[in-house]
Amino acid sequence: MPTRRILSIWFPRLGAERLLRRVTDPDARLFAVVSAEAQDQVLTSVSRRAEALGLRPGQPLRTAQALCPDLITRPRNRAAEAAFLAALGRWAGRFSPLVGVEGTAGLLLDVTGCAHLFDGEAGLIATLRAEAGDLGLSLRSGLADTVGGAWALARYAGQGVAAQRSGDAIDQEARATRSRAAKRRHWERGGAAPAVAVTAEAAEIAPPGHLPAMLAPLPVAALRLPPVLVADLARLGLRRIGELAAQPRASLARRFGPEVMLRLDQALGHVPEPMSPSAPAPRFATRLSLPEPIGLRSDMEAALCRLTERLCPLLQGKAQGARHLRLEVYRADGGLQSVEVRLARAVDQPEAMRPLLEMQLDGIDAGFGIDMLRLEAVVTARMETRQGESGLGQGRGAGAQETALADLITRLGGRIGLEAITRRHPAESHIPEKSALTLAAAWSEPTRGPWPAPEARRPLLIWPPEPVMRPEAGEATLPFRWRGRAHEVVGAIGPERIAPEWWLEDPEWRSGVRDYWQVVTTRGERLWLFRAHGGQISGGWFCQGRFA
Repeated sequence: MPTRRILSIWFPRLGAERLLRRVTDPDARLFAVVSAEAQDQVLTSVSRRAEALGLRPGQPLRTAQALCPDLITRPRNRAAEAAFLAALGRWAGRFSPLVGVEGTAGLLLDVTGCAHLFDGEAGLIATLRAEAGDLGLSLRSGLADTVGGAWALARYAGQGVAAQRSGDAIDQEARATRSRAAKRRHWERGGAAPAVAVTAEAAEIAPPGHLPAMLAPLPVAALRLPPVLVADLARLGLRRIGELAAQPRASLARRFGPEVMLRLDQALGHVPEPMSPSAPAPRFATRLSLPEPIGLRSDMEAALCRLTERLCPLLQGKAQGARHLRLEVYRADGGLQSVEVRLARAVDQPEAMRPLLEMQLDGIDAGFGIDMLRLEAVVTARMETRQGESGLGQGRGAGAQETALADLITRLGGRIGLEAITRRHPAESHIPEKSALTLAAAWSEPTRGPWPAPEARRPLLIWPPEPVMRPEAGEATLPFRWRGRAHEVVGAIGPERIAPEWWLEDPEWRSGVRDYWQVVTTRGERLWLFRAHGGQISGGWFCQGRFA
C-alpha cells in the first residue's frame, strides 16, 4: 500500500490578488484589503509590492498609511473570497480527486498515487505553480505524509524563527541572568535562528520517512498552536519543533495542556488526522449552442422548450425541484442578458417552467442574434410527494387546488414580486393584534383545517388604541367622547380581561391589564372599548375596533 501523501496549498495574498487579477501589472500596485476588527481597521491581505515595503496582514490601517501614503485599499468581501477559494478548489481537482478547503486561503489535496502523472512530486508542484501564476496568484505549497506536516511546510518552510523579545529586554534582567545570556549564542537569546541550508524545492517536499527531520528547524507556530501558547513556549526557550519534541511529554502536557502534544503527534504522524474533501455542490444547468444566431420569439420559445426538457431530468434524478430559475442568453456581439423567475413551489416538470419563462422573453434584446442559451436552477428544494398527488381518492382534488394556487402566485409574483403576495396565518396569542401572522405566500404553507375560533367575538376592524374621554371609574354604559363626537351607550357586553405577555416587552401594553367591552351606541355602532388598569404608564379608556 503506498504511503499517504498530502499536499497543502496556501495562497498568502488571496484577498488582494483576487482583485488585482485583471490589472495589467499587479506586482507594481501598492494595494491592500482592509477589514474592520475590534473597532479598528486592519490589513487582511496586501500585494507583493506592499509586502516588499513592510506592510503585513494584521497591521492597523493607520500605521500602513503612515508608512505608505499612496496605499490603495478596498474593503474585504468574505463571501466573495470564500466563493473564489471554492472555485480554486474545483481548479485543483485536476491534480487530485480528493480536494478540501482549509481555512480562508488554503487547500488540502490527497495526491497519493497522483504524482507520477506529472513526472513526480517536484513536477506536480512546478505545474501547480505555473498554472497559479497564469491565474495571477501567489502560491506556497508543502508535501508530506501528514496533514499537519504539509500545512507546516507550506507556511514556514525556509523561514527562520522570529525573535520573541528584543535585546533591550535582556539588559533589563538581573546581572547574573545577563552574564549567563552573554555566553549563549545570539539565536538562543531571542535572535533569529540560523538559516537552514536547504533548497526551496527540498524545503517544501518531505520525502517519506523524513518528515521529523524536515519539521525540526521550523518554529512551533507551524504546529497550528494558538499565539498565546506559542508565546508561552518561547518564554521557556522552546521556539523550534525539534526543541519541543525533545522535551518530556508528561511535563509539557501537565503545564500546557493536551493540545501541544496532540498537534505535535498529528504533525509527526503518531496520531491520525483525517482529511475531509469538499463535496462538490450539485449544479443543475444546461445550455444550448446554436449553429446560427436567432432573434425571433418563436425561435427562443423553441430553444426554451429544449432547455427545460433537458433540465427537468437532471432535477428528477436527484429528487429536486427548481425554486429559482435563471435564463442566460449570449449574443453574437459578446453581450449577455439574463432573466430570472422565482417560483412559489418546487417544480420539476417542463410544462410548469416553460410558461413562466416565456413571460420574461419580452425583456430580452436579441441584438444581432443569440448564439447560445443557458438555463440554470439556482435554488432547488426537495420534491415531496403528497397524498393528494398519489391518486388516493379525495386528496387528488386538494393537491390540484394547491398546485393551481402556487402557479397563480408564481405568475403574479413574476409581475409584482413574490414578496408582495402574502397570506394570513393563525398565531397562538390572546393579544388581539397578534392573533394572526402575515407571511409571504410563496414561502409558507396554507393553514390546515378551519381557522381557529377565538374564545370571544372579535371586531371586523382593529386599529391602534385611541383615547376615549369618559370618567375613569363607573359603568361601561356611561356616555363618552371619541374622535371629537359624543356617544350615548344603549348596551354593553363584557368585560373580557386580557393580560400582556409577561415574557415579551411590548411598548403598546405598558398600560397593564385590559378589560374589553362591546359597546352599542345610539347611532347603531358596535365599538370595542377597553379599560387599561395601569402598569408602567397610566391607564384609562381606549377604543380599538368596530364590529360589523
